[in-house]
Amino acid sequence: MTGVRVTVPGSTANLGSGFDALGMALGVHDELEFEVVPAGLVVQVSGEGASDVPTDEGHLVVRAFRAACDLVGADVPGLRLTCRNTIPHSRGLGSSAAAIVAGVAAGYALAGRELDTSALQLAAEFEGHADNAAASMFGGVVIAWTQGDHYHAVRVDPDPRLTPVVLVPEAESSTKTTRGLLPSKVPHEDAAFAVGRAALAVRALTAEPALLLAALDDRLHEPYREPAWPATTRLVRALREAGVAAAVSGAGPTVLALPVDGDLPPGVDLTGFAARRVPVDLGGVRVAPLD
Repeated sequence: MTGVRVTVPGSTANLGSGFDALGMALGVHDELEFEVVPAGLVVQVSGEGASDVPTDEGHLVVRAFRAACDLVGADVPGLRLTCRNTIPHSRGLGSSAAAIVAGVAAGYALAGRELDTSALQLAAEFEGHADNAAASMFGGVVIAWTQGDHYHAVRVDPDPRLTPVVLVPEAESSTKTTRGLLPSKVPHEDAAFAVGRAALAVRALTAEPALLLAALDDRLHEPYREPAWPATTRLVRALREAGVAAAVSGAGPTVLALPVDGDLPPGVDLTGFAARRVPVDLGGVRVAPLD
């Protein structure tokens, strides 16, 4: 092939207490075209992040693509990359993981390789954890874990009644900064609480959405990150008090809500947040030859 078109979904991670372990792909996508050319690099970006991302070898998609090509032996003398982004950047919706997965998927496709465990390993190494990357790669709900230096994930089918609503603020957030707010140790009681709620979340997300309000409660990371985004924390609490399952999406500041009927209660103050209903993406990253 001389080029591929990649469509990759964003994602939400943690899902309450499933810190670095639970992820879910969302129906908001970036579309990228990778065209092999005789020499050089041209990067064109439109949409989200267009004015902020580099357009040289430092672009995250290019870096992931180069790493994948090196790993699988794809010969790409030159590249023309076109990105049309709709996943909000630095909002906790997996934009960086989507970029990485897109680059990896393109490299594998140009080498005639299917995505496999080595592809997930490569993508997760860029991210430092596998939850967002696995969700963008496989779609649906994913459970991720590490064993030594190796990253793993399994996909499970989400309950078809899930109706995600993302509430996206204008403010951006840095995963590196918010992760730095987390303590090195948590009380045993909070750890036990997190284990129970994360296990319950798997049941709630895949078979029994009525359990989501309890399942998405968290003591493991959200309370510690409140100083970084107090408005996000207030909105999560307001939604939960109104009976809507809600959690911080990834590292924030976006809020993930999972209302039973898909509608948010009218009494909750959403000032500063744009509400957007998005489906669960079931297919993950998709690759097709360029026309």
